[in-house]
Amino acid sequence: MIPEKKTLAGKDEPQKEKYGSFALFDIEHFLRKILRNWYWFALMLSIGYVVSWFYGKYYAQNIYSSNLSLSISSNTASYFTPNQSINFIWGQNGNQDGVYLKKMLLSRSHNEFLVTELGLYVNYQTKGMIKSTYLDKNDSPVFLDIDKKHLQQVYYPITITPKGENSYEISLPEEGQSTHLYSYDSEGFHNVEPYKRAQNKILKINEWYTTPNLRFRLLKNPVKPVTKFDNIIVNLSTINDGVNGIISTIGVEFDKEINTIMIISKSGFNLNSTVNFLNKSVLELQKKRFADRNTVDKNTEEYLTESLKDVRRKLDSSAAYLNYLKVSEKLYDITNRDEKSLEKIKNLEAKKADILSKMNSLRRIRNSVESQSFDKMISPSAAGFDDGLFSASVSELKALYLKKRELSSIYTPNSEPIKEINRLIAESKTNSSGSLKNVYNVYTTELGKIDQQILETSSDLNAFPEKQRKYLDAERGYNMIEATYNSLLNRQNDSQMRLATNQSDISVIDPAKNLGQAPIGPNVKGTKMAMIAGFLGLPFILILIGSLFDSKIRNIKELLSATRIPLLGVIGTNNNENMLTVLDSPKSSVAEAFRGIRANVRFLSGEDENSKVILVTSSVGGEGKTYISINLASVLGLSDKKTILLGMDLRKPKIFGDFNIDNKLGISNYLTGETTIDQIINRTNIPNLDVATSGPIPPNPSELLMSEKNVKFIEELRQLYDFIIIDSPPVGLVADSYELMKYSDANLYIVRHEYTEKYMLKMITEKYHNNEIKHLGIVYNDYVTKQGYGYGYGYGYGYGYGYGYFDEDKNYKEPLLIKVRNKIRAIFNR
Repeated sequence: MIPEKKTLAGKDEPQKEKYGSFALFDIEHFLRKILRNWYWFALMLSIGYVVSWFYGKYYAQNIYSSNLSLSISSNTASYFTPNQSINFIWGQNGNQDGVYLKKMLLSRSHNEFLVTELGLYVNYQTKGMIKSTYLDKNDSPVFLDIDKKHLQQVYYPITITPKGENSYEISLPEEGQSTHLYSYDSEGFHNVEPYKRAQNKILKINEWYTTPNLRFRLLKNPVKPVTKFDNIIVNLSTINDGVNGIISTIGVEFDKEINTIMIISKSGFNLNSTVNFLNKSVLELQKKRFADRNTVDKNTEEYLTESLKDVRRKLDSSAAYLNYLKVSEKLYDITNRDEKSLEKIKNLEAKKADILSKMNSLRRIRNSVESQSFDKMISPSAAGFDDGLFSASVSELKALYLKKRELSSIYTPNSEPIKEINRLIAESKTNSSGSLKNVYNVYTTELGKIDQQILETSSDLNAFPEKQRKYLDAERGYNMIEATYNSLLNRQNDSQMRLATNQSDISVIDPAKNLGQAPIGPNVKGTKMAMIAGFLGLPFILILIGSLFDSKIRNIKELLSATRIPLLGVIGTNNNENMLTVLDSPKSSVAEAFRGIRANVRFLSGEDENSKVILVTSSVGGEGKTYISINLASVLGLSDKKTILLGMDLRKPKIFGDFNIDNKLGISNYLTGETTIDQIINRTNIPNLDVATSGPIPPNPSELLMSEKNVKFIEELRQLYDFIIIDSPPVGLVADSYELMKYSDANLYIVRHEYTEKYMLKMITEKYHNNEIKHLGIVYNDYVTKQGYGYGYGYGYGYGYGYGYFDEDKNYKEPLLIKVRNKIRAIFNR
């Protein structure tokens, strides 16, 4: 029943240190605490469900996405076929034109045009009781048309409320008007003088509304919206924010099987808005692409025509000179000609002529970029290369120069907007010049190789006589000019054919449509589950934190495992108004627990059980040592054992109140020699129980308790009583009890449930296992159980609830979990 004390002989120091050390975290207590607080989890679950429901219905803004697929023609932008392009030289077959189109779709210039053209800086929404819903422009019964020459306040909600036929009330916020206003002409902010908020006004269609911070009118939507709204809320944004917001929601991907097919996606809060934007964006791209192609092809055709005229003159001059040599020098028939070498030289020089012609075109393109002559730009195909990144950078550079011209009329050269546009221009010029430089380097390398091959092949011609070599040189020159002419002529024919048959190289396969697509976000279900889990986790975290920082003794098993001190008994909660539980409720479970302690005390000492001195102590005050002392003495007295209860906690007298005894004379008076033993011993209602109270508080309680007279006092009482119960001071506050334990036969250490701190048990545990204290046992006090029989350590308490053993059984209500358990057992035991 009582765990035996294990000797420390042969144990090392780590084993000694283990005693008195408790686990950092008591998982059993933690789980029980969660079960006891189940109602908090139920409450948090309900709150989480309600909050998540409101979030999904009134707060979450759905995000929609629409897609558009288009095909890029393989015969694009009048480029040469791959074997004539620089990609063939580099061994590349990438979708350069697709990259160019992607750059265009995501470029600032293209999206800024759309923002301005579609008025996407005007944002519409409607507000219900709780939630605001974003609208497409066409969902609104009226359009807001702003005066771009007037300064406007952005991000300032304008509420439009219908007030009858063609009349609307304009309401502005009560506060928030700013003196920092935006100009849609210069796309910059300007400061104005402070002004008063404008009052609400009824506005008719086409009537201008003018305030210091706003100027707009309402235009009627030509298409009657399907849904009627109680209000329309309009917010203006800057052009820059509108462009950045759109670019961040556009996605461009290429088909994995056919890389000339592009899939363009747009996400937003309104499905119709995404559909309208995608279709408009691609339509404008087709128009721009067609116009650019026509302009470039016309410029290319004119450039090639002029080049052909120059080469034709050179070709005619070279032919005349060759004829002159044939007639005058009679060199038309040269014997022993190496026709194979001459043919090889002719082919090499034809390639050289083609490369030189392309390099001239490349210089023309470079000069156009550097001189900003974009209207005279020729196609990169005239220079024999196909680079979508270069085309995209040139297009962006053109738009930046146009933007700079607009800003230069408003800002000074050193202003921040001009500096920023110059930075973007420099970056774009670096990208375009880098592409041209790469192509030029490839041509230069190829030209060097051809010259080397010509030099090696023509070395054998040096053996011919001077006149014959003169004729051969003239013939080679003529062939080279003729090859250049033929190359330009072929490119001119291609350019003229493309110009005659030009059409958009972008064809829409599947336009964007509103098919009732489900929203792609947010993950409302996941968010709702996270909210519910968060609310459920709140009590869990609080209980966990409380358990981690909880240093109270709450677990009997852990107490015994950490201390290895015998457990004498477990005392339940005292529900009486006084401490005399055994006398007032002799049939209670608590009274029975004290009888169990009385029976277990005999095992602490091998001495005669009829001459026992039992000392009761604890760590600090409030743990119930006086309560245990009184009731243990009462049990012993009721069992026909002559017992005396000594109140030796001289600093804090307590015993006298419950027995209605006067505390004027007590042990402190006896130890100072003021009284005799008979004068301090008081009789009680129990025939075999006497009480000696502590008496007045002395100035030197420790000296009195450790005095020789106190030792003789205890020895004298041994002769008179079967049991002596000493209510001693707490050992965690003073050391008096340790001295008294030298003269006791059994020592009871009181631990109170959910009151005693774990660290307080370390000292008493160490002294016990170091054999400084003998015959020590623990009494666990104030233990409350709601689990019924078999939970924890009973030792007299908790046994029999519901079985009619004790007085408490008549008011006992079986816990729900026990009811469920018993019903399950009954089913399986049938």
